[in-house]
Amino acid sequence: MIDRRSLFAAATLLGLSTAARAQTPEDAAAKRLREDWPWLGRYAEDNRRRIAAGERTGIVFLGDSITEGWIGKRPAFFTTGRVNRGIGGQTTPQMLVRTMADVVALRPRALHLMAGTNDIAGNTGLMTQADTQNNLTAICQIARANGITVLLASVPPAANFPWRPGLDTVTPIRAINAWLRDHAHTLGARFVDYTPALSTADGAMKPGYATDGVHPTEAGYDAMAGILQPILASMHL
Repeated sequence: MIDRRSLFAAATLLGLSTAARAQTPEDAAAKRLREDWPWLGRYAEDNRRRIAAGERTGIVFLGDSITEGWIGKRPAFFTTGRVNRGIGGQTTPQMLVRTMADVVALRPRALHLMAGTNDIAGNTGLMTQADTQNNLTAICQIARANGITVLLASVPPAANFPWRPGLDTVTPIRAINAWLRDHAHTLGARFVDYTPALSTADGAMKPGYATDGVHPTEAGYDAMAGILQPILASMHL
């Protein structure tokens, strides 16, 4: 005869085991940061497929959710040879680690690099502007060492970050963009300034250009494309 207490204990353990397997999205994100901090696995399979197939890559777009969201909102912009490698929430140190696998390995002619929003937000810890500058410099140097032309994009405007209430965003965004404008040429890069197309006078996104003040709408991406498309056309990309 089976002891009822044994049955209860077994059922309890089974319940705990099931609960442990049913991770919340937050648990999954924490696990990924612990096991694959830069998220090299995000595009690993597609990178392998593209390389094995000998697909030509004209330009890689490396960035955070603003880059990642571009292909979702305006997929037609990503014609053959334009490869999106944005990952939501990422900071420049994570992108630096991904540069070899997600950019150089694809042997593109050009790199569109847009980053800094999440550095300011402190998504992977407190960062100084010098930290951001160093990481952007390193990415540019790796790209240029591999014969890749760099298009260094401005950080899009934002009056605030919904996930970091109370944080001053306008001042650091303007500071990073001033540095990008002044130093792009010394990095062998071309500065692509989206600010005039996207920003109000006080440093916020123009009305209708962002869903939450940060992430562009279709109209916001169209405004960005209006700046970038002539540059890509001149490069035959």
